[in-house]
Amino acid sequence: MNVSCFNMKRPAYVWISCVVLFATRAEALSTPSQTAKNVATQILQGAGAAEVDLNQYNLDSLEQIEAEWKANLVQKVTEKEVRPNLDVQSERTLFADRVQVTFPRKKDSGLGIQLVEIAGGRDDGLGITLVSGLVKGGSADGMDIIPGDSITNVAILRQRRNSGDDNDGPPGLVSEVQEEFKVNTECLSYDATVNAILSLPPPTSSSSNYIDEFYCVTLKRIRRKPKISVNLRYPPSQGEPDETLELFAGENLRQGMLLRGVKLNDPLAKRFDSKTGGNCGAGGLCRTCAVTITRGAELLNPQRAAEKQMLEDTPRLRLACKAIVGYGMREGDLTINVNPRSWAE
Repeated sequence: MNVSCFNMKRPAYVWISCVVLFATRAEALSTPSQTAKNVATQILQGAGAAEVDLNQYNLDSLEQIEAEWKANLVQKVTEKEVRPNLDVQSERTLFADRVQVTFPRKKDSGLGIQLVEIAGGRDDGLGITLVSGLVKGGSADGMDIIPGDSITNVAILRQRRNSGDDNDGPPGLVSEVQEEFKVNTECLSYDATVNAILSLPPPTSSSSNYIDEFYCVTLKRIRRKPKISVNLRYPPSQGEPDETLELFAGENLRQGMLLRGVKLNDPLAKRFDSKTGGNCGAGGLCRTCAVTITRGAELLNPQRAAEKQMLEDTPRLRLACKAIVGYGMREGDLTINVNPRSWAE
């Protein structure tokens, strides 16, 4: 485990907020449901919101998952404190997705998540603790939480509803109070993780004004990056055979091709800005890296206004320097004609 010495205080819950909302009808008050939300786009910048079930990219082998997790101490430029961060070993092909699951808290049972420590034994409480299973009948039973996930934080959401008649307010007015108590558990040992979760407030009694309680569990889950098979077709005049490249969702098409040894500068292309020849500088100010999309256009991000203006007479063309593959976190085949103006010769 790639961590260095770091003194940690024993985790304890933090009272996050107390929000009072007002509505004229009880039906207007919001109640969290059993949900699971993925935020993979925070990891794969440019791929856009997921339009497919990301669980199809989960790893099948629990042994591989355990081997891939690594813990680092990181410090952002805007932050003074060093914090532990859980990530993957194989950053080129895999990524650590963040999954948030919200579900009702049962008063007669605990969280219901079984844990196992795969790295720890440190005095400061750092380690790597993973989900090993769910307890049947527990609050988390049936939720989108799977073995190999790592819990990064757990929150208790409390809601209380009062009518105006109960709290000396205007008749018919309904108020809702929301509170959140949260503990961070990322990169903690088994004992430190359990202690953090147990530090959360216990369930409220039946006589309490709080009528709804929910768990909000944030997890990290290892997934493979969606793959895009890019089939390159060269003009017959170049005498080069077609080839196939493998790119990952979120990669810029031009940069990804350059990294794999493919240059995109059509010798017959004229710059949009100066009407002369030249090389693409990746600024989207010329058309020298334009390619023709013959298959899989839906796998690319939508064109922005400037690109549309440059290519309005040739709708099948895209600027490679402004195209992101795997848009929507989708996999598939993309076929492009390189140096499109040379094809017209």
